[in-house]
Amino acid sequence: MKTEVKIINNVEESVDDIKRAAECIKSGGTVVFPTETVYGLGADALNENAVKKIFIAKGRPQDNPLIIHVASKNVEKYAQDVPKVAEKLMDKFWPGPLTILFNKKPIVPDITSAGLSTIGIRMPEDKLALKLIEFSETAIAAPSANISGRPSPTDIYRCIEDLNEKVDFIIGGNESNVGLESTIIDCTVTPPCVLRPGGITLEMLREVDPEVYIDAAIMKKPSEDIKPKAPGMKYRHYAPKAKVSIVEGSLEKSVEKINEIVQNYIEKGFQVGIMATEETKNLYKQGNIISLGSRNNIEEVAKNLFETLRKFDDSAVDYIISEAFTEDGMGLAIMNRLRKAAGFDIIKA
Repeated sequence: MKTEVKIINNVEESVDDIKRAAECIKSGGTVVFPTETVYGLGADALNENAVKKIFIAKGRPQDNPLIIHVASKNVEKYAQDVPKVAEKLMDKFWPGPLTILFNKKPIVPDITSAGLSTIGIRMPEDKLALKLIEFSETAIAAPSANISGRPSPTDIYRCIEDLNEKVDFIIGGNESNVGLESTIIDCTVTPPCVLRPGGITLEMLREVDPEVYIDAAIMKKPSEDIKPKAPGMKYRHYAPKAKVSIVEGSLEKSVEKINEIVQNYIEKGFQVGIMATEETKNLYKQGNIISLGSRNNIEEVAKNLFETLRKFDDSAVDYIISEAFTEDGMGLAIMNRLRKAAGFDIIKA
C-alpha cells in the first residue's frame, strides 16, 4: 500500500489537503491525523470494513473498543441517551481531551465498540482534527496511530515510522500538546466512573460532579479474562522495545536505587536508559539519561513521556529505569501509562 503524506504547517492554508484526506475517510480509507492528546489512526466509524482496516494496520485485538471523534456536541445520532452530567461535562470540557462513554445506538457497528453496548465519544480540540471530521461528514473512529502496544505517537514522524505503507493517508505537522490519550469517563453509571486518566484530571471532573470516582482497576495489572469497557484497560500498552522498570519511593532513595540497578546492568554488558527529571538528572553516574522535565511542571512530564520512551528505542537500550511520580492531578495519568509500559514491574526503593 502506498501512503500519501502531507505535512501541514497552517490549517487555514491547507484546506484542500484536509478535504482530500476527508475524501479518503468517505471512501472507506484510513487516515492518520493529529489531535491535542496523541496522533490518531482514523476511519469512518460507521463503516465496518473501514474500521477493520484500523485493527489490521495496528495489529490491534478486536475486543479493544475504539473511540469515535465528532466535530460537535450533538451526539444524539450515536448515543441512546445523554445524561445531564454528560451534558455538563461536554459544556465544560469539549472540545478537549475528554472521552465520554454513552450507551450506543445501533448505527454504531459492533466492530467499533468491540461488541459492547457502549461507545466512547470525544470532540477533539485540534483544529485540523475538527476540520477533517467536519469535511468527512461522519464520526471518525480513531485509536492512537502506532503499532499496537507501542508508545503512542505525539508527532507525525513517529506515525510515519510505525504506519507508512499500512495506511492510506498521513496528515499533520504540529506536536500533540497533552501527550497522553484522553481521559475516559463512563456516564452510563451513576455516579460517573473514570476508566482512564488523562489531561482532564479527577479533580477537574469533580468540579462538575463531586461523586465522580476512579475505577479501581486503573492502577492494577488487569486479569486475563477482563472485557475492557475502554481502550487501554486490558492489554500491554505504551511499551518500548526495552524492558521498563519503575522505582518507587522517596526521591533520594529512588536515585540511590536506580544508580545501583544501572551499575549492575552495565557490569553485565547491557545498555541502560534512565528516565529522570530536571531535579535529578545530574545525580546519575552512568547510563543514557533523559529528563522528562521538571517535577514542578507535571504537564511537561506528561507531554514528553511517550516521545522519551521512543527515544530510548532509537538508542537501542536494553533496559529503561524510570523514576515514579505523584498520583495527584496529571500524575495519575502518567503513572497509569508508566505502569502499563513496565508491565507493572515496580521496584521499591
